Amino acid sequence: MTFRTKLLLITSLTVAGAVALATGAVSLWTRLTFERLDLERRQSLLAKFQHDLAARGDDVARRVARAAATPVALRAAAEAARPSPDYSLLLDDARTLAEAQGLDFLDLLQQDLSVISSAHAPARFGYRSDWLSTPPSQQAAGAFLSRIPLPEGSAGALAAVCPAGGGERKIYLAGAQRLDQAFLASLETAPGMRAMLWFSPTEVLDSSGPVRQAERLAPLVARVQRSGREESGVVEWRPGDEGAEAIQALPFLRDGRLLGILLVATPLREQLRLQRSILYTGLLVGASGILLGLLIGWWTTARVTSPVKLLAAGARAVAGGDWSARVPVASADEIGELAQAFNRMTAQLVEQRDRTVQAERVAAWRELARRLAHELKNPLFPLQITVENLRKARQQNSPEFDEVFHESTATLLAELANLRTIIGRFSDFAKMPVPHLEPIDVNEVVRGVVQLFTPQLAAAASPIDAVVELPAQPLEAMADREQLGRALNNLVLNAMDAMPAGGTLTIRAASGDGGGVSIQVSDTGQGLTPEECERLFTPYYTTKRHGTGLGLAIVQSVVSDHHGKIAVWSEPGRGATFTIVLPARSDL
Repeated sequence: MTFRTKLLLITSLTVAGAVALATGAVSLWTRLTFERLDLERRQSLLAKFQHDLAARGDDVARRVARAAATPVALRAAAEAARPSPDYSLLLDDARTLAEAQGLDFLDLLQQDLSVISSAHAPARFGYRSDWLSTPPSQQAAGAFLSRIPLPEGSAGALAAVCPAGGGERKIYLAGAQRLDQAFLASLETAPGMRAMLWFSPTEVLDSSGPVRQAERLAPLVARVQRSGREESGVVEWRPGDEGAEAIQALPFLRDGRLLGILLVATPLREQLRLQRSILYTGLLVGASGILLGLLIGWWTTARVTSPVKLLAAGARAVAGGDWSARVPVASADEIGELAQAFNRMTAQLVEQRDRTVQAERVAAWRELARRLAHELKNPLFPLQITVENLRKARQQNSPEFDEVFHESTATLLAELANLRTIIGRFSDFAKMPVPHLEPIDVNEVVRGVVQLFTPQLAAAASPIDAVVELPAQPLEAMADREQLGRALNNLVLNAMDAMPAGGTLTIRAASGDGGGVSIQVSDTGQGLTPEECERLFTPYYTTKRHGTGLGLAIVQSVVSDHHGKIAVWSEPGRGATFTIVLPARSDL
């Protein structure tokens, strides 16, 4: 993956992540805010209902108290106080009082809770009250919630108890007003909210009447029944989010018994729609952000990576030998400073290269002059002595002049041949031709070199054994047959010179890494020190007593012209191994 792709990906992911994080945070904040506001509205409605319920209870208590103070109630109390009361005279009194005070339910009761007269259930005369759990004398002051049995079921109501008459035989009036849809409709709820009353699984009311699918409230009701305190939950009335409501449940308890539950519901439709709207908006903004991030990333990466690419191209050009490479400076920022620094560096490299080349040329000419002077000095001295001897013999008319002449001319010819050899070596090194690369079999070149030196190896004072290790298959390489053979000749001569007391010469050839060819020439001679290995391929450097120092320099030149590499491994007393690696054909 390129740097530009990585930078583009990082920029896009950063923008997309930021948009996604912002969208998620806004969605979560909106949901929590809606939930908090909705809970506050429901709790406010519950508080209002409790206030209205308390006000309605006070009203019921006042109505019952007014009924207890009427002449009808007092007459009933007086009749009940008689030793032999005639309760048949009181059968209609409860209905009269209930209608007069606007009460839905009213019972005239004795202290043992037996019914004297009932407005809503006349047949209960003489029976014990079935909607008061404690004697009237123990009832708490004020109104309370109660369940009143009816022939068709039961009804929730706000009830109050008040005594009528005086003395020990006083009676009690238990009156109540029904809690039904009319009562729920009287509650002022916020738009979209509704209040429900739960009395039993089959008796759930709202302002419009019985609630359908009341069984869906069962889990919430069960939690309220277990905890006995306010609970909240979400009820789905029909599949999908559109039919869901958040409900707050407030239980009505009396003497530890659950008499009913007030349920305040808020539809989640608007909240869910808003959340979806925020989500869709976030997705749209996220997609736009990603697209914008891609565009910004593309522009940014193009602006950042284009100069970097130019710098990389310039660096490759310098690495390839083009030290005059320059990169354009398109900005004044850090990238521009880097480009300027690169251009200054290449300019300094060119200047340094020129100075180095000039210095190397001067040093090379000085070294060449020194080596020529050293090499030519040895044959010139015997030449001079020989000529001087000839002149003396000629001046003295020595009878042995012919003999001296023949010996001197032989010496002169030998030394002149030596001079020609020396000059030829320097000339060969100076005019190394460009190799003609063609497919050759390296095995054949190695066999030719070994065959050339076989007589010398066998005729040496101390024989040298030749070991040749070649693959069975042809070993093809792109090379100049003549120059490669010349390089191997020089390596074999060096190996022979390193083993004056005899030894083993080993030549190996094999396929190298990546399809190249590896050639090794090893000897068992005296070896070289690390310092000598470092300087071994330097022109005119030699470890021999009589040598020009050009043999290995020629080998290195040939290998370099073939785009290959040469290395040496050696330790004192363990011989030396020279390794030539020629590249694969595709690398040329």
